[in-house]
Amino acid sequence: KDVSIKNLGLLIVDEEQRFGVTHKEKIKQLKKDVDVLTLSATPIPRTLHMSLIGIRDMSVLEEPPVDRVPIQTYVLDEEMIKEAIHRELARNGQVYYVYNRVNNIDEVTNTIARLVPEANVAYAHGQMKERELERIMFDFINGEIDVLVSTTIIETGLDISNVNTMI
Repeated sequence: KDVSIKNLGLLIVDEEQRFGVTHKEKIKQLKKDVDVLTLSATPIPRTLHMSLIGIRDMSVLEEPPVDRVPIQTYVLDEEMIKEAIHRELARNGQVYYVYNRVNNIDEVTNTIARLVPEANVAYAHGQMKERELERIMFDFINGEIDVLVSTTIIETGLDISNVNTMI
C-alpha cells in the first residue's frame, strides 16, 4: 500500500507459481496500463487456460540455453548418496543436500557427515540467526564447506558455480 511507482511501463513477475491470484491482481492494480510479463517453469492451470482461450499471450522456450546440461533426477539410498557426494568432491565440487524440516536438520547433517567423514558438512535454514546463516553461506561460497544441508532457502538466487550436485 505504501509503494508509489512513477511511470511504470513493464512489470516482470518471475516464479509466477509462488504468487496467488490475489497477489497477482494487487500487482496489476498498481497501474492499469502496464505490460506484464510473467515467467514460470511450472505450468499454472489458470494462466495456461487464459493463454489457451486467448485472454493472455503465451511464449514457450522450447530449447535450453546454449551449453545447458540436462538435469538428471534419481531416487537414492544412502550408498548412492555417499557415492554422489564422493564423485562431486573428487572433481573439487560442492553439494547441496536439500532437506526441508528444520526441527531435525541437524540429525540429517550428522548422518551425511558420518557417510562422508572426509567432507566438511554444515547446515543452513531460514530460522537461524542472521549472522550465523551469513557466516555459513560465506564459508560455503568460499569452498570451506563441502556439503550444505539446507532447506529451500537456497532457491533465493545464490549462484555458486562450484555446486553441481543437488540431493
